[in-house]
Amino acid sequence: MYTASALVTVVIIVACLIFVSAVYALYWASRHGQLERFEEGAKSIFTEEEPEGRPLDAFPDKEKPRPPWPPEEETRS
Repeated sequence: MYTASALVTVVIIVACLIFVSAVYALYWASRHGQLERFEEGAKSIFTEEEPEGRPLDAFPDKEKPRPPWPPEEETRS
C-alpha cells in the first residue's frame, strides 16, 4: 500500500490547494466589490410588509403569527 509519509504529503498538498483557493476567492471577491455593504445586502429582503426583527410568518390554518422569541415563561401550578 502507501506509506504514512506519502499519505501525509498528499494531505498537506491538498490542504495547501484548498487554502490557496480560499485566498484567491477572497481576493476575487474584494476586487469585484462583493465584500462591501454587508448590512444593506442582508436587509434588502425586508420590506414594509415584513419589517426587520418582527416575525410575521404563520401557517395557513392559523390566524395569528407565531409568538416572538423567546417565549414567555409559562406558570406551572
